[in-house]
Amino acid sequence: MFVGVLRLTFHIPHARSLKDKRRVVQKFRDRIQARFDVSIAEVGGQDLHQRAVFGVAVVSGDAAVCDSVLGQVARAAETAEDAVLTDRSTELVTIGQDLYEERDRGN
Repeated sequence: MFVGVLRLTFHIPHARSLKDKRRVVQKFRDRIQARFDVSIAEVGGQDLHQRAVFGVAVVSGDAAVCDSVLGQVARAAETAEDAVLTDRSTELVTIGQDLYEERDRGN
């Protein structure tokens, strides 16, 4: 099993209040959830008016699927309205691979 994690950092230049920011954050989060089969949450900068940090996660039995989905999410983030993508990082984690291989062989 593979878990892909994507961290996206945005600058929201027109947000003058947390309410303005929340509107942009919610719109982006809802758009990503509707378009991709991923989990997404705001994970940093919650108390800052013009900064939002999202964590996006996907789980698959194939590492290439995780990489592909997160790449698509990152490209969508680059075209986000009302926010500028300032940083992104991706990590792929393998979980329990040996355990599952033994079970598949009937041990």
